[in-house]
Amino acid sequence: MTTDTIQVRNPATLQPLAELPVALPADVAAAVALARQAQTHWQSKSFAVRGKILRRLRDLLIDEQERLADILTSESGKPRGEVYGNELFYVCDAIGFWVKNAEKWLSPQKIRPHLFKMKKVLSMHQPLGVIGIISPWNFPLVLTAGDAVPALMAGNAVVIKPSELTPLTALFVAELAQKAGFPENLLQVMIGGSETGEALVDNVDMIAFTGSVDVGRHVMRRAADRLIPVSLELGGKDPLIVLKDADLERAANACVWGALVNSGQVCTSIERVYVEEPIYPIFVDKIVERVKRLRQGQSRDEVELGSMTSEEQFKKVAAQVNDAVAKGAKILTGGRTHPSFSGLYYEPTVLVDVTHEMAIIQEETFGPVIPIMKVKNADEAVQLANDSRYGLDACVFTRDRQKAWQMAQSLHTGTVCINDGLVNYIIPDAPMGGVKDSGFSRRHGAEGIRKYCYQKTIVIDRFGMKNELPWFPSSRKKTAQMRRMINLLWRSGWRNKFRPPRQFR
Repeated sequence: MTTDTIQVRNPATLQPLAELPVALPADVAAAVALARQAQTHWQSKSFAVRGKILRRLRDLLIDEQERLADILTSESGKPRGEVYGNELFYVCDAIGFWVKNAEKWLSPQKIRPHLFKMKKVLSMHQPLGVIGIISPWNFPLVLTAGDAVPALMAGNAVVIKPSELTPLTALFVAELAQKAGFPENLLQVMIGGSETGEALVDNVDMIAFTGSVDVGRHVMRRAADRLIPVSLELGGKDPLIVLKDADLERAANACVWGALVNSGQVCTSIERVYVEEPIYPIFVDKIVERVKRLRQGQSRDEVELGSMTSEEQFKKVAAQVNDAVAKGAKILTGGRTHPSFSGLYYEPTVLVDVTHEMAIIQEETFGPVIPIMKVKNADEAVQLANDSRYGLDACVFTRDRQKAWQMAQSLHTGTVCINDGLVNYIIPDAPMGGVKDSGFSRRHGAEGIRKYCYQKTIVIDRFGMKNELPWFPSSRKKTAQMRRMINLLWRSGWRNKFRPPRQFR
């Protein structure tokens, strides 16, 4: 049973921001019905027309970036710089990318049959209809508008259920979409919790979910009852491996940013660090030095870390750190609630002497914590990195390119960054997604837009013969011809191809 409203609050100050009505199942069903009507009209528009409208939305996002930043920072607690550098930058680039590439990847493609040359074959992708997007709270713009753009360019309508913690950004995007000239009801936002999300799964033609493993399984089971396609990204426990020949300055900078950007609330965040023994103490010192220099707070531009967004996640991070310390881990910096703030601020934390028996290594942390382990060599690092139920992303730092390539192939993850970190997400040309409990399907690349479509194949006869060999009526002569054809096409050895097949009764 759901309540009539939800309260949105600022996690940095714990002050309320808005009281919003919850969309009940009947409201969701009605919204999807209206979206179907809008989608029929939208699908009939050319890629050029769709792209023109989406570019107008991009212009409005840029024009209104200050207001967007005010809304996004207030409901998420992240620093203002991250709104521009991570969220808005990504969405602006994504709009241009999908506008440019949608037609190329969705237009009919000729298939040349290897045998039936008298047939013309075309494969095409057509929109599924209404796409439901259930998004988390860590990237209120990227994981709502960013995921909606390829679905819209493919000719679909989109209904978004944002996290109940951060719905204001999605509502603002929907407002701008109307100003940009989107058909009415083409892009809608439904506010609510689990009941609203379940109703969305019960009505749309596809569901794209980003979030936890447990909820992802529930979404998939519910979608299975209707046999609708599902795209799942379910988080990770992404490892960073640093070998003794690595550029330690670059590796340390990548580690601190990759682990702590957005207060560690990133699906591809670096959450485990494995360092080869000879450089371990040097690397740890570099990490601690950099983490201690980070600024945390509510400044508009001059802090690296804001607050966390979810109180539940905030408590989970603290519990994992406390569990690790109780089992022998040492805190080199951080490890506590920031004493200067009343909101959900957890100090950036570096842990050593961690083991794979600790939750901080096995379970997704999704917070500002860097646990570091010493390893003997690359083989042990890969073995430990693969000792996880997650498989989203991994990073390897070494100057030996051949070894890095071999390690990348051995890591059980959907993506690997070599001498880099998290960059795979911001390259829309490159497919990105996970394996194991990190989910399946892909963002970006051709798969990133084709997943919002169904594939249709059209076969056209070229010559218009009155009859074809397999067609009725059957005859002894036709059967004999078919047997000779099979013999000629597929029997091994040229002499054998012309040997008469055995007679049949």
